[in-house]
Amino acid sequence: MGTRILQVANFYAPHSGGLRTTVDALGGAYVDAGLERVLVVPGPADADEDTPAGRRITLRSPRVPGMGGYRALTGTGDVRAVLAELPPNHLEVSDKCTLVGLGSWAFRNGVRAVLVSHERLDAILAPQVPPGFPLGRCSDWWNRRLARGFDAIVTPSAFAAAEFTRIGATNVSVVPLGVDLDAFHPRAREGPVDVNGDDNEVSLVCVGRLSREKRPDVAIDTLRAVRAHGIAARLWMIGDGPSRARLEAHARHLPVVFTGHVQDPRVLATLLARADVALAPCPYETFGLAALEALASGTPVVAPDRGAVPEIVQAGLGAATGAVAALDPAPLAAAVVDVLRWPREAARVAARARAEQYPWTRTAREMLRVHGAG
Repeated sequence: MGTRILQVANFYAPHSGGLRTTVDALGGAYVDAGLERVLVVPGPADADEDTPAGRRITLRSPRVPGMGGYRALTGTGDVRAVLAELPPNHLEVSDKCTLVGLGSWAFRNGVRAVLVSHERLDAILAPQVPPGFPLGRCSDWWNRRLARGFDAIVTPSAFAAAEFTRIGATNVSVVPLGVDLDAFHPRAREGPVDVNGDDNEVSLVCVGRLSREKRPDVAIDTLRAVRAHGIAARLWMIGDGPSRARLEAHARHLPVVFTGHVQDPRVLATLLARADVALAPCPYETFGLAALEALASGTPVVAPDRGAVPEIVQAGLGAATGAVAALDPAPLAAAVVDVLRWPREAARVAARARAEQYPWTRTAREMLRVHGAG
């Protein structure tokens, strides 16, 4: 056989966002590089199919309570059966919970194992634990285990890497994600997709899972504060999740459009390209793929001054591509108002130029280097 790279991912579903996009984009790039790519993911039923990004094996797995339909492989047994049938030269694991035991399997079998850290434990768990919980110590303990169990840890940003560097891990690489520069482009705003809206309104857009940790409520409250400045603005909330009903009640009497999950990438590209400003309210993002897709569409981004989004948004004077502010609706709204004063076409050009620094080919090249397959 040729060189086989086997990817394993939890929380991979038809409606999932950044993780699925990343795994599939990398898979396609691996195939283009001449590797045989196999992906193993959870799902409602067993399946084995060929995709443009290589072979995808779905293993029947249970739903995770409170996660809006996401499924997860609860252990490594079924995955090990696939590994025995299709032994890889390289193993890539996108999970920090139930699949971490695959690192020891790889060590015993002489296979290089790379863990892709899509989230930062202390950040995503912070809203879930009571005051006084030793979150930092617990996260450090788990991350030491991860760093010892894999040949390499890959994070998409310096913010994401910080939880490993603070424990002294030396096998960490920062590999920023990429964006489909053809699908997400300023020209998408001229497409035939009917998104319904008032041309006289300012259009704000927020893309992300409607769940507590993503802070979609901040986007709604930012719209309220923007309108308090006397600006007629409408907010498009793109995505779905367990908090949708609560958010719809919170947005009552405000011009907020809840689109649900947008399956068609052309529709998503049109919504992003036609927006005046994209909001990225989550302070825990380890990269901000939706923000990068907005920039690629020529739309400036406003985000909190926390998390990883500030690493891709150039704020301030010069070729600014957006703005960052404190995690509070008032300063975020003030940032939106400031961005709306910029010359529109110049802002679009700057946003697009920034996104062009993040092609998926660059991400794949760096990942292949980490795998030792480049």
